[in-house]
Amino acid sequence: MTLLEQEIREQPAVLARLIDSQAEAARKLARAIRERGIQYILIAARGSSDNAARYAQYLFGAHNRLPVALATPSLFTLYQQPPRLQNALVIGISQSGQGPDIVKVVEEGRRQGALTLAITNYPDSPLAATAEHCLFLEAGEERSLAATKTYTAQLAVLALLSTALSDDGARTEALQRMPEAVQTTLDRAAEPALRAAERWLHAEQGVVIGRGYNYATAFEIALKLAEIVYLPLQPYSSADFRHGPFALVEANFPALFVVPGGSTFGDVFNLLEAMHRCGADLLVISDEVAALERGAVRFLLPPDVPEWLTPLTAVVPGQLMALRLAEARGLDPDSPRSLQKVTKTI
Repeated sequence: MTLLEQEIREQPAVLARLIDSQAEAARKLARAIRERGIQYILIAARGSSDNAARYAQYLFGAHNRLPVALATPSLFTLYQQPPRLQNALVIGISQSGQGPDIVKVVEEGRRQGALTLAITNYPDSPLAATAEHCLFLEAGEERSLAATKTYTAQLAVLALLSTALSDDGARTEALQRMPEAVQTTLDRAAEPALRAAERWLHAEQGVVIGRGYNYATAFEIALKLAEIVYLPLQPYSSADFRHGPFALVEANFPALFVVPGGSTFGDVFNLLEAMHRCGADLLVISDEVAALERGAVRFLLPPDVPEWLTPLTAVVPGQLMALRLAEARGLDPDSPRSLQKVTKTI
């Protein structure tokens, strides 16, 4: 078994561990956010961590009424013109905690008197040392180059903080059920992942479609397929895809849809139907029968997962599909070409 597969399968245990171990730290930070009158959140991240930040935009906006902006680290490093950060919670997300540009954003936030948070897998990292507060991923060493367990751990930590801020017992209970839901997804996705790899063995382009909370999922699945399969799929919101890129669609055009039930279902499903009529080659990740029926390969998500938590389950079929497609193409999923585990950008 590859390292990547081992780490994909570790995700339920990682989630259970961090939800238990980081709950008090999340509550402490939530109290500080209320006491400081925080008005918005600024998040600095790269790669998979940046996709977790996209999830945070919907999560904190919908449930905590806090606007979330994605930082432009070059303003802090290359241009040396950081924006004003008063009344902000400045978050740095990095599994390694090593990225100098992410550290610089948090460092500047603290210099300006902003509340600061590090979300990382390493308590002894520069990022953890810089921030006033820390939430740790509890994922253990991630030896595969492609992030899987640290990505879902980042989503869970953000969800943990959001539930602590809302002080909502029902949301907390829903989050505590996610390790089991992720395990169910892993079990269900094993066979469809093999069929998807066989179907897309010779694919050379395509798209991944999501919206709302799962806009982040579209980006993360596309990233996994790019870095370990070298397959350049473009991630899109279903709304954005209609503004021009729909012209790409023709018979057998590869498209992966992330379309769980919830507020965005109707819009994403309408695009799915339109592409089905065009004869596109559709793979579907959903808990809705109507959407799954449109897919040549169907990944069934567990029922009764609230929409705001579906990114933790919906990304898992994409991880497994990327793994199986890499293997089918004779690639080593643990050693993607030209990549290293820690990338230090400035």
